[in-house]
Amino acid sequence: MIGRRVVLAGVLAGLAGGARAEGAAAVPVAALLEGLKTAMKAGRGVPFAARAARLGPIVEASFDLKTILVASVGPRWGSFAAEAQAALLAAFRDFTVATWVANFDADEGQRFEIEPAIRAVGADRVVTTRIVPASGEATRLDYVMRDIAGAWRAVDILIDGSISRAAVQRSDFRGLLRDGNPAGLIQNLRDKAAELARG
Repeated sequence: MIGRRVVLAGVLAGLAGGARAEGAAAVPVAALLEGLKTAMKAGRGVPFAARAARLGPIVEASFDLKTILVASVGPRWGSFAAEAQAALLAAFRDFTVATWVANFDADEGQRFEIEPAIRAVGADRVVTTRIVPASGEATRLDYVMRDIAGAWRAVDILIDGSISRAAVQRSDFRGLLRDGNPAGLIQNLRDKAAELARG
């Protein structure tokens, strides 16, 4: 596994090279990867709820979950009552954290890599990472980072550099929001989070 010092050294190298925005955009990604490493080392011997409690704040600091959710829901978001928006955001947060915990629950010799080159796409920055297993092909994940109120956070993930996670969620959510009522989506996210927690 890549150590914290190696990851942060790459980030600091970007800062020293004058790419201050680019280097800053990679910092939340490095923190997320460190959190995932800790969760994997803890493994299934630690209760799911405890692992989620540790990783949850890191996920919230690394992602702008509300921006992702609003983009996934689409124009219907504005028609939801404030209470429904809050309930939906809470369910989405729990589902997102549960997904990360469930998918990174064992240290099997995989390691994380962050590419030093960070791409600018308009005002956003794209941080490319790879999950390299002990054997087999690596998985590429590109984090689309956005400066929101002075803090860089991920607003999308591109799987293998092209498949937008937000776009996939938008497609998944569409059917559940067909009648304009968010209750079905809220319950669906809660059920999925509970299923992930049960393993």
